[in-house]
Amino acid sequence: MNKATVRETDVLAVRKYGDPVLRRKAQPVKSIDDELRKLIRTMFHTMYAEPGIGLAAPQVGVPMRLAVVDLMPEGKSSPMVLINPKMEEKRGRVLSEEGCLSLPGLSVNIPRAEWVRVSALNESGFPITVSGDGLLARCLQHELDHLDGVLIIDHLPVHERLGAFWEIRKKKKAGLWK
Repeated sequence: MNKATVRETDVLAVRKYGDPVLRRKAQPVKSIDDELRKLIRTMFHTMYAEPGIGLAAPQVGVPMRLAVVDLMPEGKSSPMVLINPKMEEKRGRVLSEEGCLSLPGLSVNIPRAEWVRVSALNESGFPITVSGDGLLARCLQHELDHLDGVLIIDHLPVHERLGAFWEIRKKKKAGLWK
């Protein structure tokens, strides 16, 4: 994707399971410039339009280590930009239901760390640290997985993964995979 062709008010197509870009490890962001900031704004527009609470750049066909998150607690927006994020620490273990914009309509229970700390750069290039538990911890782990080419179904035991593949196949065949 050519970043120059992205307008900040665009809504980008979210890549679905089967698209090779979702399986590639994303490359680090080399520079934070106006074009990257425009892509960030466009990613937020796309995430809100889906609707979702997190979106990684590979999900819109851009293989760079960039993610946006907005949990919107109590209806209030709290957007976060994570450039070149790195998992610093994980604690605990919890099994929770999770969905993904790249696997529409599929919801699976997967194990995640209960609490995490992530370091990254924000859209101004300043270092930030984000830590939390619950939904924030799950969302951060999910988006960092995308940057490494990992999808939620990869966390499932083989028999559950086969069931998920069967559900995806049925949805595609029925024309419900958008």
